[in-house]
Amino acid sequence: MSIRSKSTLFLIEQLIVTAVFAICATACIRIVTNAYFFAVDTRDVSNALLAAESGADSFKAVYGDFGKSATLLGGFVDNRDGAAVLVVYYDERWQVSGEDAANYVLFLTHERSEPLSSLLFTGRLSVGKVAGGELVSIPVAVIHSD
Repeated sequence: MSIRSKSTLFLIEQLIVTAVFAICATACIRIVTNAYFFAVDTRDVSNALLAAESGADSFKAVYGDFGKSATLLGGFVDNRDGAAVLVVYYDERWQVSGEDAANYVLFLTHERSEPLSSLLFTGRLSVGKVAGGELVSIPVAVIHSD
């Protein structure tokens, strides 16, 4: 009778240890999964910032010329709602790509503002996912060379 009692206690102890291990493993898997998704989001925002800075610098280097900026960035100028929009598509590795392989997109749009000067161009440069969701949006301003 005492042998059976000891084996029953041992079995209960093993079940409790297994349950505690399963709970701890579940918590660890959840933490690692959350850390992974946080790292992916951080990588996307960092790359979007680099693309936005590159776009703003290229745009300023050519004094606000959409066509020259498109050439420098590897994008194109599109006409949306009667206004020119600079568009650059990026693939999953943040390399310039076509629209069909794109995961991310950069837009540079002209903003209507009070004219401080006829030579001042203000706009908004935004980078986001093609599927939706803006990652970065920065204002850009340049003085035309006219």
